[in-house]
Amino acid sequence: MDRDPHHTDPAHDRAHQSGAGHGTSRGGASWPMAAKATLHCLTGCAFGEILGMVIGTALLWGNAPTMVLAIILAFLFGYSFTLFAVRRAGLGFKPAIKVALAADTVSIAVMELVDNGIIALVPGAMDAHLTDGLFWSALLGGFAVAFLITTPVNKWMIGRGKGHAVVHAHHGL
Repeated sequence: MDRDPHHTDPAHDRAHQSGAGHGTSRGGASWPMAAKATLHCLTGCAFGEILGMVIGTALLWGNAPTMVLAIILAFLFGYSFTLFAVRRAGLGFKPAIKVALAADTVSIAVMELVDNGIIALVPGAMDAHLTDGLFWSALLGGFAVAFLITTPVNKWMIGRGKGHAVVHAHHGL
């Protein structure tokens, strides 16, 4: 196997060549791999969702349009993080879009469902302002719970060759 020009760590190269470190063993996925995939997804979602909440709140939009904007931006940022990574690895634009959609759709959907569900259920959170601790605690608490719920989903998907396993198939490009 040729050396990956994006990595300079010989230990990583040996692990990559042996298939180790990519979270799958005996048909399953490791918890660290699932957590890493979830954290990657959560990062993109958090950027998008926070931006959407800040924009909607600052513009004094109602709860529904603010939440819709936040969800759209969460998906957009979540997909773009993966899209940029696989493009940087050498995949063409159209195939990279397919990989990003395959890798992140379920993860982002679960994350957004959980996170926005928590925000909607916390009394007063949807009406809180950007300067209110309740706004930020509900939002960040929702992210934490979404991470805990989405990690097992990603573990299950990666173990079956779905989700972020699709990204790893293109890792060595």
